[in-house]
Amino acid sequence: MEGDRIARALARIEAASARIEAAAGERAVSDPQLQARYDRLRREAEGVLEDVDALIESLAP
Repeated sequence: MEGDRIARALARIEAASARIEAAAGERAVSDPQLQARYDRLRREAEGVLEDVDALIESLAP
């Protein structure tokens, strides 16, 4: 049961990430500072997701 809850949480995170990527891909970037901020935020989010994934794996039986 715990594994199902974790799988559903990861699926929701992945779906949200895909929606964000799709929305970002539709916009034309004309502001290099905005693009740099977006790129930095994306790297930070990827790092946090890796940390969450590692935490979930460490808690799995």
